[in-house]
Amino acid sequence: MRYRPLGHTDLNVSLLSLGTMTWGHQNSEQDAHQQLDAAVAAGVNFIDTAEMYPTPTRAETWTTTERYLGTWLAARGRRDQLLLASKIAGPAREPGSQTHIRDGLSHHDRKNIIAALDGSLRRLQTDYLDLYQLHWPDRASNFFGARDYPYIDDHPQTATIDETLAVLDEQVKAGKIRHIGVSNETPWGVAQFLRHSQERGLPRIASIQNPYSLLNRTYENGLSEFTHREGVSLLAYSPLAFGSLTGKYLNGAQPEGARLTSVYRTFNRYGSEQAQQAIADYVDIANAHGLTPAQLALAFVIRQPFVASAITGQTRLAQLQENLSALEVELSDEVLEALAAVHRRLPNPSP
Repeated sequence: MRYRPLGHTDLNVSLLSLGTMTWGHQNSEQDAHQQLDAAVAAGVNFIDTAEMYPTPTRAETWTTTERYLGTWLAARGRRDQLLLASKIAGPAREPGSQTHIRDGLSHHDRKNIIAALDGSLRRLQTDYLDLYQLHWPDRASNFFGARDYPYIDDHPQTATIDETLAVLDEQVKAGKIRHIGVSNETPWGVAQFLRHSQERGLPRIASIQNPYSLLNRTYENGLSEFTHREGVSLLAYSPLAFGSLTGKYLNGAQPEGARLTSVYRTFNRYGSEQAQQAIADYVDIANAHGLTPAQLALAFVIRQPFVASAITGQTRLAQLQENLSALEVELSDEVLEALAAVHRRLPNPSP
């Protein structure tokens, strides 16, 4: 395993980390514990979860993922050897939805942050988190696959960035959080968090958890400069694009038990004609060079200097082992040029 610094913190995170958002829908508690055992044995030290997991979030299953992780931590007693991250949900993006999470009004204000954080700590059976993240912005913006800024007013209860940072500062001083981060954020949002923390002496974001893969390299356009100049590390989620980059959904395939076959049947973020063509081309490149498509896709992500860790999610242990094998892959100049050629022809088909 290789490790990289997380922002300006004293934490070093494993280059591949364990994502958990399927636990409770596609994975049982026993499955989750097996994944944790195997990942930690391989040197993975960063575990990422969220209060709303598993996704898609449902009233009857939300928080299940944190509970599975909590029972493993209680049984193994290895808390001090791991870096544990969770997230507070943002407000519902559609009126009347997500009402099971604080009535759909999970703004990043004092009441909601304290309720969310205390709930996560209780379920995880720990008294602190190494990283606490805002799952998505508490304002009108474009994220979760939206290409265009919406140009609409914020909700009247939207918390200001100052207010959010002040509450998080209290939680850091109370010992409940070591460091903070954002997720699904924009360049404007990152700039504002950094500005407010500097002006008011409030906690500084260490990381941003955004999508990054061969199908979505938009992070490179604006956000990567923050990593270089300001030390805000990327925790790359969906590096395999919900498994699409393995090629298993090509030509209309619907493998049994797979994420886009079962829990995300109507999810088409990676299903456009352009995305399918790009995936087919990337799979061909992998096959031509003796790599699995997963190895190729992950090796590309983790070679980027702005990536602190790629968060992988898997349903089976065999998938986890294949993903870990990407650490041993060095992409040749020939492979990199082939990837660049596809990107020039089909840039970012899946935002």
